[in-house]
Amino acid sequence: MFKLVLICAVIAMAVALPVSDESKAETISRKDDVRADGFDASVETSNGIAASNSGDEKGNIHGSFSWTSPEGEVIEVKYVADENGYQPSSASLPVAPPIPEAIVKSLAYIAANPSVVDRKGKLA
Repeated sequence: MFKLVLICAVIAMAVALPVSDESKAETISRKDDVRADGFDASVETSNGIAASNSGDEKGNIHGSFSWTSPEGEVIEVKYVADENGYQPSSASLPVAPPIPEAIVKSLAYIAANPSVVDRKGKLA
């Protein structure tokens, strides 16, 4: 009997919790300007998501997007997408640790002293 009461209490608590339904977010503002020489676009939603970008006739795009994390922190990412690929930047993105000095020295040595291979494919 105790288990049944406990299960009912847990179900009742779950039903009583407020539910944030992100699928019901509404568009607050949206602007689109498409031209022969590029475009500008932006959108903002009621749940705090915002994005804006612009592009040129060569396919280069600059933009940003942001949202509020579950912890309440505003996350913003700026980016460039061009012939060099997608290049995001943000204080929220992880950063790789520095390369250890021994590895840097090893790579410099290898670059300065390339292996020599003879005609049979063996190291000389």
